[in-house]
Amino acid sequence: MKMYVGITDYSWFKTLKRENCDEINFWKPGGKINFKALNEGELFLFKLHSPNDYIVGGGFFLKFSILPSSLAWEAFGVANGANSLTELNERVYKYRKTSRLSDPDPYIGCIILSNPFYFDESDWIPVPKNWSKNIVQGKTYDTSEPYGRSLYQQVQQRLTRQSPHLSAVKAQSPQIYYGKEQNIKPRIGQGAFKVLITDAYQRRCSITGEKTLPVLEAAHIKPYSLKGPHEVKNGLLLRRDLHTLFDRGYITIDKQLNIEVSRRIKEDFGNGKEYYTYHGQKLSILPKTKEHQPGHNYLQWHNENVYLG
Repeated sequence: MKMYVGITDYSWFKTLKRENCDEINFWKPGGKINFKALNEGELFLFKLHSPNDYIVGGGFFLKFSILPSSLAWEAFGVANGANSLTELNERVYKYRKTSRLSDPDPYIGCIILSNPFYFDESDWIPVPKNWSKNIVQGKTYDTSEPYGRSLYQQVQQRLTRQSPHLSAVKAQSPQIYYGKEQNIKPRIGQGAFKVLITDAYQRRCSITGEKTLPVLEAAHIKPYSLKGPHEVKNGLLLRRDLHTLFDRGYITIDKQLNIEVSRRIKEDFGNGKEYYTYHGQKLSILPKTKEHQPGHNYLQWHNENVYLG
């Protein structure tokens, strides 16, 4: 099994540990280079900048996406390791030697991690002996090799020792406690759901095809508050006004993926001409992967429990 040790700031780690975030955006300021070191469910570990050559925590890799910092903040908030969007941007500007005037909404590389864990200082792990001081971003290890195997075992020992504080990880990834080197299925949180939906729908509104990212929102078909899961097939990417209408039952999608617009828009508001132009049309944008397309059971639930007819 592969692991990746990524270099990060102590202030980033301290913020996340203090807030006890249950999902993390390990962001990279470059915003251009893809991250291909891990497969979904493999371990991503946090190493502090030198001279603090220690591994201090980690999480399970879910997805990589390049996003404007505003969307990263909207999705993850303090789980970006910053206390505000302004603070996040200032850190990006510091690395990139740019400013708000030249780069008002900088794109950053977002390594999205699930089930994070944070070691107490007494449990920090010294970097493997083959770690080079010249490493700038991070290094991949493999449990089939001695250094990787030793590192994996040390992480395993810390997690076992801190298990009262890591019940979520223990419940969902017991193999890390018992030495079985298998990838886990990372838990998808609210922030990750937003990013997964945004990318699955190619950053376009599923009804209109609108591409203006700041006005697009990830919508649950069956709300999370009513036990609708954070799954791509339980989501749509919608323009903000359409998201509101969908949530309030003025619009729905049938199981054939046709758009239905309720007569109640006109009855309640005496308007809605623009929205009725979509009535009867197919969704204009769908995920390319069929298993990510809207689930029939979720659509039926919305048709029967939310749509006003």
